[in-house]
This record gives sequence, C-alpha cells and structure tokens, in this order.
Amino acid sequence: MNLLKNISMLYRVPAEGGHDEVDAIADAVVAWEGDTIRFAGPAAELPSEFSDAEPFDAGGRCVVPGLIDCHTHLCFGGWRGDEFAARLEGASYQDIQAAGGGINSTVNATRAASKDELTGKAGAALADMARLGVTTVEAKSGYGLNRDDEIKQLEVYRALDAVQPLDIVPTFLGAHLVPAEYRDRRDEYLALLCQDIIPEVAERKLARFCDVFIEDNAFTLDEGRRILETAKAHGLGLKIHADQLSAGGGAGLAAELGAVSAEHLEYATDRDIAAMASAGTVAVSLPIASLYLREPFLPARTWIAAGARVAVATDFNPGSAPSYHLHMAMTLAAVHQRMSPSEVLRGVTSHAARAIGLQHSHGSLQPGYRADLAIIDAPDINHWLYHFRPNACRATLKDGNWVAGEFSPPG
Repeated sequence: MNLLKNISMLYRVPAEGGHDEVDAIADAVVAWEGDTIRFAGPAAELPSEFSDAEPFDAGGRCVVPGLIDCHTHLCFGGWRGDEFAARLEGASYQDIQAAGGGINSTVNATRAASKDELTGKAGAALADMARLGVTTVEAKSGYGLNRDDEIKQLEVYRALDAVQPLDIVPTFLGAHLVPAEYRDRRDEYLALLCQDIIPEVAERKLARFCDVFIEDNAFTLDEGRRILETAKAHGLGLKIHADQLSAGGGAGLAAELGAVSAEHLEYATDRDIAAMASAGTVAVSLPIASLYLREPFLPARTWIAAGARVAVATDFNPGSAPSYHLHMAMTLAAVHQRMSPSEVLRGVTSHAARAIGLQHSHGSLQPGYRADLAIIDAPDINHWLYHFRPNACRATLKDGNWVAGEFSPPG
C-alpha cells in the first residue's frame, strides 16, 4: 500500500460531470495498491486501514490524473524542418504536399527506416512524455501506406507497449493519404486497405481503432465511409481526421457512424457540431497544429455550448505539429480556444480517455481507476497553465510505479 500526502490541491476529475467539473479537493491524499487507486480525497477522511502505507510527500504541490495524449503520430522517420521554413515564406500545407513533400516525404523516410530505428526514436519521445506527466498515448500509423510498412509501424507500437511503462493505444491510419504509386489507381489502394490490410490488422489485434483523413488531397467522404464501415465490420473502433482545412463533412460522418472521436475540426459546420454532440463523439482539438499551420483554432466555446466533449492533444508529427509537449497544447487551448483551465484539464484526462475508449479505467483519480497521476509544481491548475515553463511536472506515477521525476528509481 502507498500513500501520497501533502497535496495542496487534488483534482479527481470524475468521468461523468460538467465540462469544467474537476472535483478539486484541498489538503488531500491519494492511496493506491498495486496498479489501482484505493482512496483519493481529503486527508482528514483517510480510512485507518491506510495509516501504515508507504508515504510519499507531494511537497504542497497539486496533483492531477495522469495526462493522456489522445492523438499522436508517434512513429515516423525523418523530420521536415525545411518545410517549416517554406511555410514561413508563404507556401501552404497543400502546396507542399502537392509538390511531393508533406506526408509523402515522411512516408519515404519511414519506409527507409528499420524497425529498430523507429522503435528507438519513438521510445525516446515516450520517455520525454513520461517526464511531462503523460501516462497514456494514442499512436497512429499512416506513414507506411503499404502493407509491410503500415504493419511495421503498428509492430513498433506493440513492441514499445511491452518494454516501457506508458500505455500505447494503437490506431491504424493507412488512409492518411493515397501513396504516390497509387495516385492514378485510387480504387486499387482502397481495395488494398479494405480487403487486405484492415482484416490483417484486426485479426492480429495490432490496432484498437481505424482512422481516415477526410480532406482535399486525401480521402473523399465516400471513400472514408467505405474504409470505416469495413473497419467497423472487423471490430475496430472508428476515428476521423475531419474538417481540418475545409468543411468536408467528416464530423457529420463521425457522428453518423458512431466514431469514438473526430479530430482537428476547425472548419466543422454548426450542423455537424450538433450531430457530434448528440452522438457523444468526442471532439479532439489539436492547437499545436493550428499554431504551426497558422490556421484557425478550434472554436471550443461553440462546441462546448452545443454539449460536445472537447479533448486536447498534441498531434505530434514531423510536419504540422513537431512537438509532444502536451503542456504547451494545454496553454494554447486556454488562450486561443478560450477554454478554462478546468475544461482544459478535463480535455487531457477524462475527455481524452473517452476519445480512446478508456473512460472507465483512465483519466480520473477515483477508487478502482488506474494509479496514474502527475505531481505538478503549482498551487493549482490556473497557475500551472498561466505560468508556462519547460516542465512543471515533478513526478509521474504510472500503474502504481514512479516512472519519472523525484521518486523514480535512478537510471
């Protein structure tokens, strides 16, 4: 049995509740046994059975559930700093992609990289994310765009899930872009996805979700429907990259098909916003991508007013969001999406857990939930998001073990 005490403010963030309901408790403690929370609440109400638990001192800091980055493209070869410079000189994301750069550039680098190289690179990022208080990461494929290299990415995730502490939730994104070799025979690529790769991914349980990028120069609404219906028939959950650069109807399709989430959504229509709210599909906002692409930020107040749950994630990828700093995404969501600190905290905990189907075990500090938490060097979350710095996280607990920070084993 273990006990974390001397907590200035504990944020329990119940799985159910209002958009800004984070259940803040002053002068609190958290007790856990193995990988499970046993008690989280006021120190004065700690049951006597926990009096002999091994103590850890939070140092008068605040404590939040382990953070969840529910949209990343974690595994990729190469980087694209040259495209960053080109965009600063006026080139658009679409211009770069049409010229053979963008996703195609990363596809070439990922195909050329070995599984060991990709594993090492992604593993280093996960270690840094753990130090930020992140305990669960959704990770997409989508930079292979053929059978062997899509499978390679998903096998990297399976390997990493077995050897490092963070939970990895894998998503198949073979429908990220039609690869260059299939540009004039799209139907053949769709057939490859639907008849070969999706069945194999599902049979081998290499992914929990299937995602599609519905956008100009990517996949049409009808193509996305075909791919997602195939994935659903094979038992995969559904996600959609929707309405990032134009209003393409992806958000409405996500609601119609019962997708667990739709992501980006900067240009979603009011009708599709209402449909997603009614369907319970989580809206995943990706403010780092909006920052780098100089595109509008998701209008969170509109989504929240409609009753939709809004999650916040990094979109970590080598092109439009080359950062896995979830704290930065949180502050951007507060400043540019006009989300309160409480709404942002929900967005990276309970709402993020719902966006990956883990709302009954992750994202909250309640008895029976995973013992995942982060100690934040701030008196409260308002100060945390206001006073941005390289890393305010002082310790990270994952499945009941300290995996980063002041309590973690040396080395």
